Amino acid sequence: MATDAWGIDDGYHDVAGRWHPTSEETRAALRAAMGDGEVPPPEPASPLWVVRAGAAEPLLGPCELRLETGEVLRAQHALPPDLPIGYHELHPDDGGPVTRLFVTPGRCHLPAGLRAWLPVVQLPSCRSAESWGIGDLADLRAIATWAAGRGAGMVAVSPLHAPLPLAHVEPSPYRPSSRRWLNPLLLRVEEIPGAAADPDVRELAARARRLNREPVVDRDAVWELKRRALELLWERHGPDARFARWRAEQGEELERYARFCALAEHHGRGWRSWPAELRRPDAPAVDRFAADHADRVAFWAWVQHLAADQLRRAEEPVALLTDLAVGVDPDGADAWALQDLLAEGVSVGAPPDEFNRAGQDWGLPPFVPHALREAGYAPLASLWRAAMGHGGGVRIDHVMGLFRLFWIPPGGGPEDGAYVRYRADELLAVLAIESARAGAVVVGEDLGTVEPEVRAALGEAGVLSYRLVWFEGAPPEEWPAQALAAVTTHDLPTVAGVWSGDDAADQRAAGIEPDEAALAGLRDRLVALTGLGPDADVEDVVVAVHARLARAPSALVAATLEDMLALRRRPNLPGTTHERPNWSIGLPVPLADVFTDPLVDRVVEALRR
Repeated sequence: MATDAWGIDDGYHDVAGRWHPTSEETRAALRAAMGDGEVPPPEPASPLWVVRAGAAEPLLGPCELRLETGEVLRAQHALPPDLPIGYHELHPDDGGPVTRLFVTPGRCHLPAGLRAWLPVVQLPSCRSAESWGIGDLADLRAIATWAAGRGAGMVAVSPLHAPLPLAHVEPSPYRPSSRRWLNPLLLRVEEIPGAAADPDVRELAARARRLNREPVVDRDAVWELKRRALELLWERHGPDARFARWRAEQGEELERYARFCALAEHHGRGWRSWPAELRRPDAPAVDRFAADHADRVAFWAWVQHLAADQLRRAEEPVALLTDLAVGVDPDGADAWALQDLLAEGVSVGAPPDEFNRAGQDWGLPPFVPHALREAGYAPLASLWRAAMGHGGGVRIDHVMGLFRLFWIPPGGGPEDGAYVRYRADELLAVLAIESARAGAVVVGEDLGTVEPEVRAALGEAGVLSYRLVWFEGAPPEEWPAQALAAVTTHDLPTVAGVWSGDDAADQRAAGIEPDEAALAGLRDRLVALTGLGPDADVEDVVVAVHARLARAPSALVAATLEDMLALRRRPNLPGTTHERPNWSIGLPVPLADVFTDPLVDRVVEALRR
């Protein structure tokens, strides 16, 4: 396999080992999307140098070291061995180019002897009696409190990313407007200052709680009511000094996001169709708009302040393992703010494999490798820093994207795609810096087509692998220790769905012809792992497979709430959109009943090692 100057591979091997060469048409289209397709991309104006903490690397000559703290040091022949981890600058005395110096611990934070169990929750589905039709951050705090009481080490939660601030809310948490900022639909309104005593808010709450009776989460209805409540509270109680301080601390990133929200409200979806003078965040017209709509910009910043505060409280009972999506909506805030770093018209996806024979097009624009390097990986550092929050951990969706991503050219399909390479050594260095600073564990979702050297590099960097009963041929006792072990994910069948045959029926109802042989193989795997006969009760199968999972030496073992309740429908069925309420299937019981459910209790006891 060869890679050109743009990072484009000359082909790839599929899951069956067949070679798929990259066509000249695809190569030309991808190069054009990165900029000038005829001229190889330049090296960064300021070179990058990654060094391990404690290493006294030799220098070519005397220089001045400017640490990110503002401290200035002198160095003659070698780097000082006690440089702090972080992002510094090296200024040579001879007037040569400034070098960006990344001092990395080399490995992500990973406590010695880590062994814990954790529940995996799709937060919007977890509605309590107090919810406004959707699980919220107060519900997450209740889940964390329950889990902590049962000895869990963390709670894994679906992405909390912000959708577009429009009347129609995108249901998929993996297609956010922004990965950096939080979803305002997840706010518990009554915990906002002034809300509890406001009669208009109480009336909205009564209407919203009726939505809890619906089996499907109606995000549009929820957002209509929550937005009205937020606007009432903003008008009647306004910001306080604490918000002003927080807003100032967040700086330009928050201001750009808040401006985007105000612009999107005003001009609608699709920033490329806005007036030309508003399509770039640094345009003078955007400054004028922000000045003319200062109250609305401040409102959107305040909403993020509220969400950050409620998330902080949700993290207090037990640490969270947050989920970081692989990309963003091309119409969203991050795509507008970072447009110079993204490949225009290109979409990230996956080549055909045994679970998705037509391949996948996720509709998410990728970072251009050389543009991201030129930016010193600052957008990713900021994103990882926010996702790691107050410790705990982060699950990186499709972690193979640190090494390569499958790019689909404009107007093409997965069959036209090619892999594009990134500087994984530099990306892993930044990830290790942020993980060590936050004291956060990193889990890499390394499922699907994974090159052997990728898992080896992730292991060396201290990233936990993701191992599933559905995918692993070896028994759990033989799985790696540096891993998160689970039965399934949100995209794959539940135990009850496989055992009952209802997952196949669900696929047919959504217009998909199920792979009966693959589902039968999963059922056989359950029989082999549990020792139960084919007529065993599904609840016994759920408990037994998690008891077997708990024998894995893996640092973390996890169970989804869907499996803990023996639910037969998975949260998301890839390849469907309007045919099925993906990401919107509410749990069949209120959250309080989940905490006392006998089957949930049995699964927890099976997982406690």
